[in-house]
Amino acid sequence: MGRPTGREFSGLGHTAPAGLPLWIICASCLCFSANAQFRIPPETLLAEGSNQDSDSGHMGCCSTSPELSLRQIQQWANTFGGELYSLSTKYSGALLLQKKFKDVEPVVKIEEVDGNELVQSFAEEMERMLGRKMKSVKRLAEAAEDADLYHTYNETLEFDYYNSVMVNTMDEDGNYVELGSEFVLEENEHFNKLPVNTSLSDIQVPTNVYNKDPDILNGVYMSEALNTVFISNFRKDPTLTWQYFGSSTGFFRLYPGIKWTPDENGVITFDCRNRNWYIQAATSPKDIVIVVDISGSMKGLRLTIAKHTITTILNTLGENDFVNVIAYNDYVHYVEPCFKGTLVQADLDNREHFKVLVDELHAKGQGKVKKAMKESFRILNEATTAGKGSLCNQAIMLITDGAMEDFQQVFEDYNWPERRVRVFTYLIGRELTFADNVKWIACNNKGYYTHISTLADVQENVMEYLHVLSRPMVINHDHDIIWTEAYMDSVLPNKEELFNTQAQSLLLMTTVAMPVFSKKNETRSHGILLGVVGSDVPLRELMKLAPRYKLGVHGYAFLITNNGYILAHPDLRPLYTEGKKLKPKPNYNSVDLSEVEWEDTDETLRTAMVKGETGSLSMDVRATVDKGKRVMFLKNDYFYTTINDTPFSLGMVLTRGHGEYIFMGNVSVEEGLHDLQHPDVTLANEWTYCETDIDPQHRKLSQLQAVLRYLSGTDPDLECDEELLQEVLFDAVVTAPMEAYWTAILLNEASMDEGIEAAFLGTRAGLMRVTRYVNNENRVARKFLTPADTENIFTMDHFPLWYRRAAEHMPGSFLYYISKEDSRDARAVVASTAVTVTVNKKMAIAAAIGVQMTLELIENKFWEITKQSNDTDCSRVDGACPLNCDSTEINCYLIDSNGFILVTREKKEVGKFLGELEGAVMSRLMTMGMFKRVTLYDYQAMCKNPHHHASSARPLISPLYALVSALKWFLSNFLLFLLEFNICGLWHSDHLAEAKAVFHSSHKHKKVELMQPCDTEYPSFVYEPSIKETNSFIQCARCQKMFVLQQIPNSNLLMVVVQADCDCSRKYSPITLEPKEVKYNASVKCDRMRSQKIRRRPDSCHAFHPEENAKDCGGASEISLSVALFLASLGTSTLVLR
Repeated sequence: MGRPTGREFSGLGHTAPAGLPLWIICASCLCFSANAQFRIPPETLLAEGSNQDSDSGHMGCCSTSPELSLRQIQQWANTFGGELYSLSTKYSGALLLQKKFKDVEPVVKIEEVDGNELVQSFAEEMERMLGRKMKSVKRLAEAAEDADLYHTYNETLEFDYYNSVMVNTMDEDGNYVELGSEFVLEENEHFNKLPVNTSLSDIQVPTNVYNKDPDILNGVYMSEALNTVFISNFRKDPTLTWQYFGSSTGFFRLYPGIKWTPDENGVITFDCRNRNWYIQAATSPKDIVIVVDISGSMKGLRLTIAKHTITTILNTLGENDFVNVIAYNDYVHYVEPCFKGTLVQADLDNREHFKVLVDELHAKGQGKVKKAMKESFRILNEATTAGKGSLCNQAIMLITDGAMEDFQQVFEDYNWPERRVRVFTYLIGRELTFADNVKWIACNNKGYYTHISTLADVQENVMEYLHVLSRPMVINHDHDIIWTEAYMDSVLPNKEELFNTQAQSLLLMTTVAMPVFSKKNETRSHGILLGVVGSDVPLRELMKLAPRYKLGVHGYAFLITNNGYILAHPDLRPLYTEGKKLKPKPNYNSVDLSEVEWEDTDETLRTAMVKGETGSLSMDVRATVDKGKRVMFLKNDYFYTTINDTPFSLGMVLTRGHGEYIFMGNVSVEEGLHDLQHPDVTLANEWTYCETDIDPQHRKLSQLQAVLRYLSGTDPDLECDEELLQEVLFDAVVTAPMEAYWTAILLNEASMDEGIEAAFLGTRAGLMRVTRYVNNENRVARKFLTPADTENIFTMDHFPLWYRRAAEHMPGSFLYYISKEDSRDARAVVASTAVTVTVNKKMAIAAAIGVQMTLELIENKFWEITKQSNDTDCSRVDGACPLNCDSTEINCYLIDSNGFILVTREKKEVGKFLGELEGAVMSRLMTMGMFKRVTLYDYQAMCKNPHHHASSARPLISPLYALVSALKWFLSNFLLFLLEFNICGLWHSDHLAEAKAVFHSSHKHKKVELMQPCDTEYPSFVYEPSIKETNSFIQCARCQKMFVLQQIPNSNLLMVVVQADCDCSRKYSPITLEPKEVKYNASVKCDRMRSQKIRRRPDSCHAFHPEENAKDCGGASEISLSVALFLASLGTSTLVLR
């Protein structure tokens, strides 16, 4: 829009009413005293346009105001814009690069991308890659079963093996300790730079399992046969990562072998049988109702053990399972009342929620188990009738210290004769009076009975139910291959380094796993599960098969599971900051697609993908960049399909317009290779130009080094992406003149403006050229464009920030923003612009180019220009004259199109949102339509949740009560310490270490402020670029605040000049960008928690088999504490825990 003239209002395009001049003349008679206030004179408002507040009242006296018209501000803005544009074009060379691409337009072809075809080709590549992993796991399962078939169990077997904790450990005499022989380890790029042994696997045994137990020794000896298969698999498929065998006895064979590091207490808490891949492979999907006795007899240690048992059961569930937890005494209580009468998906979110609620249970009253069992059967029956839940295995887990009432009739009425629901029973405590009753329940309902007397017993006893559920599958020898949901490897010793160096969305992995069965005929009816074999698949390796260069500036690919949860997505944020550490969020792997692609309000995209459909749809989206601070409005086309033989679906996004065009040009290898070797060239190291992970000799090569070796013929065996290499060669040739251009500027050092630090460009092929005008020691932005500055370089997740934002900015003009650096004293500004190619009216983004300069340079230019000269005619002006932006009468700001401040008088205000300082002005700009408020949502947020441990909730009534409480706490914890490990374990320091660790970690009472997952909403603001200028005044109590806004030409910047001495803070609050938690009332919250989204059930189910041995239903475990100690402990517990 051009500058308004006559009676036209600036920016709004309205015509001024004819009566306005008379109004202003009348208003001038009502002047109130406002000593030397800055005002926009009425004649300026008339001549140059203005906007008035509807409640602004009368204007102040015009005769006393220093004159500052729109024309003056416009002159400043134009002059500043001209100098800024001149600096940016001169030092970036943007005009030259645009000309070079313009010159090649006649030989360039622009083609529209076929999204449906592209997503299908990506899915087929992923299917082939995942197919290779499945074949590797099948070979492992076959080898393990054959090894067991020909192995004869030897009770007295003596066998030394490589224990991953003990290897390379010597005693005081310099001799290797038992199971700790020399084990050669070498750092390996393919395995996250960890020291590994690719010639051997080694064995990890949990602390609570005796590493020389006959079962362990026989299993380890038998599984030695897997070593040759591990190595063979790795040779056939060098992209394989960790391969392993998790035994049902507890040991874990891992290839390649590593040195395993215990935690700070010397404890190995990792137990392969707890891992999701083991549980999912060992059992079919299941519906579980956990029933816990909270009658008075369960007080004290028994309730503690019961709670731990529930937690352990919950840990064995996955996202294909469904669960509820019921507590009973005189009445039946749902631990989560919202879940009354239903089953909920056992995803990480719900499991953690149950754990919190279970921890708050208290024991009182009498136990009425019959009511609880009726309610449990009702839940399971209704789920089956309604077609909800897993529609596979169903089980009730009864946790009690005894069943005293008449309970048999319940099972006759609800479960016999089919016995469709298995019942597993856990007898808690030392008392065995009711053992027969509790065992009868399990044995007559195809379940399993266990006796748990200490916390140390819980793990092994809970795992028994998995063996029972696996029987039908084992007897049938159904080797179902399973794929897990996304998860983070929490046991790697360098996980914190990975958290800090890799994109959050690419830290996750999935596992392919398969059960291993005993094939011996004599044990067929017992359905013996030997263990599970598996292999990890890092999701970053899978996403490499959807190359970034084919998706355009804003495009991306993503993966979801059959349950609609995210496997991989560039907007997934699985980590949060606690203190100075990055930690996984509690619900990091149960983030639903609808929570990331939240514009899909009807869940059309999610539904189609979960159902495994192939298709496409379009959506208008609000995409955020710069860590959510800025918003872009895009029209996205979504393409999706399923990945065969897996539970996964692949989605792909292309942005309408330039995002759906790809251009191609041809140059010779010789010409391109020469220009590719310029010292200012780099390639995106996270992209795959050539596959460097197949041959170990290539793993230390950068992508640029690999490309040069391939193109020069030095290493012709490298597997390279020919299409991408052609794009790189073409871009290298077209951008080659920029090196000479920047070098010429660098050589003419005397004429350089101080504060220009670097020039750079990036192309659609991931090629970057960078020239540093200033050495590293003198640069303000030392991190900019380095590998550590992931926001501003090409990564697997995204194009650089300056590239993405420039692509949505008007070509030919520059976009400016402050680069994030550690130092707030000296800041840097990045300026970038898009370079385009147009053929037959189709426009594609070829590159982005820019310059990085110090903020100080821009500030100096700004303050130098925004002042009237000393020879200004001040004879008719009452007030400060000549008027300068550094005057205290006015506040001058340089802001960007999102309202963030680049230049202001106060350094500490740089980077803040204008609305925080000038709430009145920003409010008026929104009312006038100059800025638009956009509401954004974050469904992956973490909010503070002040939490006090239950032990601190009860007030101390008296000093005597305090003494008794302290004594009670000491004695109960001492008792717990005694009961948490076997006396036999005193001979093994491992058991003592475990008991000590449990004692310390389980019973620390302290006040903590927890962070919990939450939903938040927050605003972003966008300037309307069609409005070039405006001015207005705001009535604030006894004064009027005047302001002028002027667009800076050829940029995304605005100049704002505001009256300084009129305080509007009482009437207008600051406008902040702080996110606010979305609070849901109890009813809405309950509906959200209960709601079950559309999901695709796994294909197979193994619930029962007619040949399974149901008589194998458990028995009492032996009591390993001495009778004297038990009686003493029981007496103490009676006194203390009453």
